Amino acid sequence: MPTLVAQIAPQRSTQYADLANALAPHELRLSPLGEQISEVRSLMLGGQRYLQFNLPAEPTEAQAQELGVLSMTGAFFVYYDRLGEAKGPFLRPIEPRTAPALPPELIVTRRYRGKTNELFTQFMCNIARGSSALANRPWNTLRLFDPLAGGGTTLFAGLVLGASVAGVEHNAKDIQSTVSFLQQFARDKGIAHKAKRERLKGTGRRWLIDIGKEQPQLCMLAHGDTIDSAKLIAGFRPHLIVTDLPYGIQHQGQLAELLSRVLPVWSSLLPPSGALVMAWESTRFPRADMIALVESTCPMAALNDPPYNELAHRVDRVIKQRDVLVARPRKADR
Repeated sequence: MPTLVAQIAPQRSTQYADLANALAPHELRLSPLGEQISEVRSLMLGGQRYLQFNLPAEPTEAQAQELGVLSMTGAFFVYYDRLGEAKGPFLRPIEPRTAPALPPELIVTRRYRGKTNELFTQFMCNIARGSSALANRPWNTLRLFDPLAGGGTTLFAGLVLGASVAGVEHNAKDIQSTVSFLQQFARDKGIAHKAKRERLKGTGRRWLIDIGKEQPQLCMLAHGDTIDSAKLIAGFRPHLIVTDLPYGIQHQGQLAELLSRVLPVWSSLLPPSGALVMAWESTRFPRADMIALVESTCPMAALNDPPYNELAHRVDRVIKQRDVLVARPRKADR
């Protein structure tokens, strides 16, 4: 049984390094490889933190591809205590088997106020797929929806992974700037793309952007109220919903009111095999209250066994505790 180690993804600040250390084991366990992995633990090598774990055999090409899309870890190695008479540890690199669908700079280049850490956004996308009944389907066969799209980070993460994506945002400037940024990025990188704008009767406007030449990915961006999501993204049936709830809401009642209105709409868009992932500031809105709200307002079941109930973490001075909730339609056939 080979032992592998994964380098924790380098971060620009200690704050985010702690985040990667905390979430990397959970992302690994909730990946499609989770059931095959054992003996997960943290390890220090040469002053760098790694994640150590065992697999039944050396990674196949398909398994290496799954390791390659994880966000909280970087390079992977086979670990040896010794080689012959030479005492280790020794690391043998595992060649990457995953090529991003679009340049990863798409996620990190655009900066805007309130932007979530890009690796955390990709983490949410990964656990949505891994927690659904579609975990073994490649990203390029999946559709991802962010009903509170903001500046588009979740959509960009989905595109880089290979999915087609859709987002709804009520701020018209955010939508227009996201459309402009995506088109300019594609031009700068020489990526084929075409865009079409549509006006939707009574609900808002949307842009349809096809990116790529041989197997184009769709990015649908809709301006309007998320309560109208079914109309705004009509024709786009998401497999996964991933969203970062607004942190500007200071009172539990406001957040509860928003979710009570929109969760029935969002859940109606998911197939039985899908999954919903939400992140929120849980200092004022505890996890137990969020689970009760989700399960009382829509036909979804929150996942609350380990490691799903171990995803809370500190972000910064403002966001003292952020938590992540994963829910599936109650009729999902796992």
